[in-house]
Amino acid sequence: MGAIVQIMKNNMRQYGMFIALVLIAILFQILTDGILLRPLNITNIILQNSYVLILAIGMVLIIITGHIDLSVGSVAAFVGAVSAIMTINMHLPTYLVLIFSLIIGAFIGAWQGFWVAYVKIPAFIVTLAGMLIFRGLTMLVLQGESLAPFPNSYQEISSGFIPDIVHGKDINILAIVLGIIVTVIYIVNELRNRDQQKKYQLPILSSKLFFAKIIIIAIIVNLFTYILATYEGIPNILVILFVLILVYSFMMKRTVVGRQVYAIGGNEKAASLSGVKTKRVTFWVFVNMGILAALSGLAFAARLNAATPKAGTNFELDAIAACFIGGASAYGGIGTVGGAIVGGLVMGVMNNGMSILGLGIDWQQTIKGLVLLLAVAFDVYNKNKAL
Repeated sequence: MGAIVQIMKNNMRQYGMFIALVLIAILFQILTDGILLRPLNITNIILQNSYVLILAIGMVLIIITGHIDLSVGSVAAFVGAVSAIMTINMHLPTYLVLIFSLIIGAFIGAWQGFWVAYVKIPAFIVTLAGMLIFRGLTMLVLQGESLAPFPNSYQEISSGFIPDIVHGKDINILAIVLGIIVTVIYIVNELRNRDQQKKYQLPILSSKLFFAKIIIIAIIVNLFTYILATYEGIPNILVILFVLILVYSFMMKRTVVGRQVYAIGGNEKAASLSGVKTKRVTFWVFVNMGILAALSGLAFAARLNAATPKAGTNFELDAIAACFIGGASAYGGIGTVGGAIVGGLVMGVMNNGMSILGLGIDWQQTIKGLVLLLAVAFDVYNKNKAL
């Protein structure tokens, strides 16, 4: 028991928010008479929050470096509008539209990254200007009107599902198989990491706690894929999210670039003196954010089946809130991709549960604001306690 308490103390933000997510889901499952965790509703939660989760992955890198990006919602709207023009008006094939849209996002990120990294204008000012610029450009290119509909190939980005090649009668067999495969890969990776920690004489969990953690996560993963299998199976956007989470988690934990991002957020001057090219790393973090904002815009437009001037409104606030709720520090240098995803899911489950209960947008905004404030206050409390 003492070991469990110590683990919780050392990883309070990470485990605390995961436990909070589970408790919130259970609470709304009870309050909604079992509607929340129905297969159809779980699929809807994934589809409704996918674009915010994509933004949160990029935003957590921005926050770790000690910056902020207020423009991502407007950038997502602008790229969605441009993609609609290329698809609907110019009749370009979907794969070319996707490539061009991501390139546009990269250029937008490079534009903003240049001002932040090399001209040293505060990111808050640069991205606030970007929020206004790209919101205005969105209205300009759409001429104040919505543009729709998209072809089926474009809509498949957000509303499509991986086809069940096994063709189960009442259940999607492929989803079950993928859940098992993911579980096996997770277990092998955890065992390998444990062996490496033993090799370098690093602190590790006791055998009982280690295997208990693996069993619990394995149950959650396979229960999740089973629920999806009883509806339509694995959504395409979930596969995209899964790949992004794996790639960015690996980058932040196992690569030099990831260590440099954390170093800049911890102490930029010290990182520079240590040989980190702080300007270049900061520049590319903003380029990355531009690309992910473009992908988010494509996902949102595909789900809405239209490009609208009001698309992306408040996306930046939801992404920032997801990062802070998921454990990122307002002071920079602290945060994880997994934490940002958990924070985004906390917001998504709360939004969905409150909507099912019929709570108005006024109460929803109030409650989300309180949750964000408490999460950041908890971060400040932990920081002051550690001093």
